[in-house]
Amino acid sequence: MTIELRQVRYFVAVAEQLSFTRAARDLHLAQQSLSQQIGALERQLGVRLFDRDTRGTRLTPAGAAFLPSARDLLDRAEAAVAAVRRAGHSHLELGFLSSTANYMLPAIVRAVRARLPQVTVTTHDLAVADLVAGLRDGRLDAAFTRPPLVADLVTTTIADEPVCAVLPAGHRLAGRDSLRLAELAGEDWVLSPRESWPPWHEKYDRDFAAAGFEPRVVHRAAGVPNLLGLVAAGVGVTRLARSARSIRRSGVAFVPLAGEHAETVLAWHPGRVPAALREVVADLAATVELTELG
Repeated sequence: MTIELRQVRYFVAVAEQLSFTRAARDLHLAQQSLSQQIGALERQLGVRLFDRDTRGTRLTPAGAAFLPSARDLLDRAEAAVAAVRRAGHSHLELGFLSSTANYMLPAIVRAVRARLPQVTVTTHDLAVADLVAGLRDGRLDAAFTRPPLVADLVTTTIADEPVCAVLPAGHRLAGRDSLRLAELAGEDWVLSPRESWPPWHEKYDRDFAAAGFEPRVVHRAAGVPNLLGLVAAGVGVTRLARSARSIRRSGVAFVPLAGEHAETVLAWHPGRVPAALREVVADLAATVELTELG
C-alpha cells in the first residue's frame, strides 16, 4: 500500500474545512479531482474517511482517528525537507527568547561567524511557546531561552544571573541593596499572561507560595518591554532577570531578590544540534559574562 503525501494533505484540508468545495478552492484543485484523490486514499486505507449527505460533510470515526496522524505525518515531512535543505547549505536556524535576544544574540552570532565562517545563520526573536514548537518540529536547530521547558528537549546552562524585583523609580524600596520576595506581598503586580508559558507560571506560583502570599495581579502583558513600561508607569511591580536592564533603564529600579536566580540555556531536540555549535557556545560562555552584554 502506497499513500501519497498529497493525498494526506488533501484529506487534512477537507477535514479542517468539512467542505470539499472550500478545500478544493484553497488547494486550487477542481472539486472532482479532489473527490477522486480522497476516494483513492479511502480505497488504499480500506475505510471511509468522510460521510457526505444533504447535511454536509462529516468525518467518520475512522477519519477522526486518522486526522492527528495525518497532521503529524505532514509536519514530519516538512521538518525533514527543512533539515535536508539546511544541511545542504550549511545553515543554522537559531531561536532567541525575546527577553534574551537584546543582549545575547550579537555575541552568539559574532562567535558563530568567527568560528564557523562556512555556516550561514538565520535568527528568530520568539516567544517561548513558538520557540519550543520550532525546536520540536525541526524549524529551529537550537535556541537560547530560559527553563523550565519540556521534557523532550535537551538543555545546557550557559548563563546564570540574579532575579530582581523591578520597581517604579520612585518606589519606597527602590534604594534597597536587596529584597526578599515576601516584602512585596502588599504590592500590585504586573505579570505575563499565564497562557504564555504554563511551566513558567507554575514555578512562579511555587515561588510566591513559598514567600507566603498570592500576588495581587492588576495587569498582564506579553513581553518584557511591556512589563517594564507598565512598571515605569507606576501600574505595579514585577520580577525579571537582571539582564532585562539592557532593555530599559529609565523609570524603573532593579533590586536583587535574595536567593533568586535565572538561568539561560542552549536548548535543542535530541540529535539535532550540531556539535560545533555547542562547542562555540560553551567556549563563549566560559570566557564572557553573557548577561552583562546589553
